[in-house]
Amino acid sequence: MITPGELTEVPLFSDLTDEQLAFVARAVEDIHLQPGEYAAREGDDRALFIVMAGAAELTKDVHGIERVIGPRMPGQVYGEVPMMLSTQLPASLRASETSRVLRMDAGSFFALASMAPHVAATVGATAMRRVEGLKEIASEMTAPDMTVIGPLVDPRVHGVRTFLNRNRIRFETINTDAPEHLDRRSDDVPVIELSNGGRLLAPTVREIALAGGLSVFPERESYDVIIVGGGPTGLTAAVNAAAEGLSTLVVERVAPGGQAGTSTRIENYTGFPFGISGDDLAAKALRQAQRLGAEVVVTRAVEHMNPFAPTVTLDGGEEVAAQIVVITSGVEWRRVNIPDIDRFVGNGVYYGAARSDSGLAHGRDVFIIGAGNSAGQAALFFARHCTSVTLIVRGESLTASMSTYLIEQITANPTITVQTRSEVVGLEGPEDLEFIDILDKNTGITSRREATVVFVMIGADAETTWLPPEIARDDHGFILTGLHAKAAGLWEEQREPFALETAVPGVFAAGDVRSGSVKRVAAGVGEGGMVIAYAHQYLALAE
Repeated sequence: MITPGELTEVPLFSDLTDEQLAFVARAVEDIHLQPGEYAAREGDDRALFIVMAGAAELTKDVHGIERVIGPRMPGQVYGEVPMMLSTQLPASLRASETSRVLRMDAGSFFALASMAPHVAATVGATAMRRVEGLKEIASEMTAPDMTVIGPLVDPRVHGVRTFLNRNRIRFETINTDAPEHLDRRSDDVPVIELSNGGRLLAPTVREIALAGGLSVFPERESYDVIIVGGGPTGLTAAVNAAAEGLSTLVVERVAPGGQAGTSTRIENYTGFPFGISGDDLAAKALRQAQRLGAEVVVTRAVEHMNPFAPTVTLDGGEEVAAQIVVITSGVEWRRVNIPDIDRFVGNGVYYGAARSDSGLAHGRDVFIIGAGNSAGQAALFFARHCTSVTLIVRGESLTASMSTYLIEQITANPTITVQTRSEVVGLEGPEDLEFIDILDKNTGITSRREATVVFVMIGADAETTWLPPEIARDDHGFILTGLHAKAAGLWEEQREPFALETAVPGVFAAGDVRSGSVKRVAAGVGEGGMVIAYAHQYLALAE
């Protein structure tokens, strides 16, 4: 813990009284870092950071490349611009040598500022100087790859924006809610303008992927390993397979990252003390897999698999062969049974939530149906952007389904309300969502609330309907592996199946799609590494 005496060495705090120094010593977080460790990540909530010892550097992700944009030496401050402008951190703070960094949250900073106004004045003046540097960085940003033209409330526009965000394609949006631009019901929505002057009218996501330079078609007819699903488990498997020289293909229907890629903040993933968003984690894993030689195709679905060849048939009839198939197709958001809900999906009701949905929530009252960790993470994220967040929970409380650290943060956040023993029973609006009806099961009373944004996050189901019957599954569709697969009666080999092997030799399953798996990102990543170890053992048997 930092002492008041040590704080006097910081220029910002050198004129504080003993009482004020004692307050700062109690308020700050004392962070000790090894070289390469981060005190803060780009996009984190605003806070003020002071380097006490060692040296740190600011880094920014510029078109997928982490670029060092400035140093911070002992006594120097970072976070002054977002602190004064109430924005998220524009860059990451990383130790370049063994360092000690203090972190002061916004509440503590403004409490100190009320006691010592000159602190706020100093930080404000520094922020003004820093803004000029941020302008220079912004001027170096290249033009977007695409411009999306259409009404933001249109579900087709929302779908395209989500796809572009998750696949890290740079784009801008022109909102055409005004009738003189485009008819929101037109078949030509959205219009996509490309940087080369081209124009796409109401394109499919595959057309957008091709225009954005994403890989859509496999380069080969045969691979050592085909991985079905590009979530954290699949990408980890790809990293391990490619690193060991196996030709590797990952087939992903939407975007790398899977359901975890939509998570606004993963707080309990080892190695990220301040958490990491799902899309950031996915982007880093994708970059690593591709650097090692794995091939990743998007907007492709596996429609059929011959488990004995083995081969997979992609949508469009394209057949690709492999020695080993690894199924990491994950889960899909469970649909909620509310009358007329399908009419509002995409224009008021959204399954899952991602950071790219912050624009939908800005300045609005947001409702989230769900009580799991994903719902809690989304509530905390949207609370920074909207007027209020209401969690609609069917159970008695959050304790049975949500991690304690999330419950504590939600309880402490005045923007978030938790409405237990309640459920949404009706949706209303002539075109877009305008009202929801909430049943309070304690009183039996149904109340109507104004609502234009509802996120549904009530759990997920396995997506395994495309699998042949030889791949044994449990009653909920999750794939049986190891001894459970053998017990299903479909295993015909003399040897015991490997722990992550399905009822068909050489076909493996890992992550959320596997029966009995722990539905956590870290567990899925672990299984992604394990499955390739088992794959090597399987290949050794065939030699």
